[in-house]
Amino acid sequence: MGKTLKKMGKMSRREGVPLSTSAKVLKVIQKRPYAPGVHGSIQGSKGKRTRLSVYGIQLREKQKAKRLYGIMEKQFRNYFAKATSMPGNSAENLAVMLETRLDNAVYRLGIAKTRPQARQMVSHAMFTVNGRKVNIPSYKVKVDDVVAVRDNKQAKKIFDDFSEQIGNHNVPGWLHLDAATKSGKVVGLPEGEDLKEVYDPKLIVEFYSR
Repeated sequence: MGKTLKKMGKMSRREGVPLSTSAKVLKVIQKRPYAPGVHGSIQGSKGKRTRLSVYGIQLREKQKAKRLYGIMEKQFRNYFAKATSMPGNSAENLAVMLETRLDNAVYRLGIAKTRPQARQMVSHAMFTVNGRKVNIPSYKVKVDDVVAVRDNKQAKKIFDDFSEQIGNHNVPGWLHLDAATKSGKVVGLPEGEDLKEVYDPKLIVEFYSR
């Protein structure tokens, strides 16, 4: 996870917002609140960032979302295509699809400390969905789905401080956590405040619609 956190720190500096709740990442962006590289440090010393065009602003919003959820361009473009083909608001559809990824649900439940950690845990087949093993981070969870740590993974060292970890975590209203069994249930779809993040999905829709 060390390389991932180091990279996340640089990406957070580039976007000007923390893309992880990791203490290391937060420390990096607080210490160096400007973009990486020589030009970033020059701008930072003047207390401002380069003014972006409309296109540049839209691009940065897309990059924020991609980096926040750890998604590559092709997959992210597919999310956009699905969002625009669904009924309703395309920007909200996009945000809901990103939030209901399995790795994000694991993070939102507090079972993982960060999204990169949640992605790694899912990839290592540490979870079941409705009793079936799932190792696909992008798996879409639905209402009434139950996400649980597999029985043979419950005693892993990663869960040594689980009680303390969830004690400091706020689970969003669309999820319900059962701390005793290290499981959670999807009780609804994220909406309203649950969809507020460091990126603006409307600008992402505008970017791809150009």
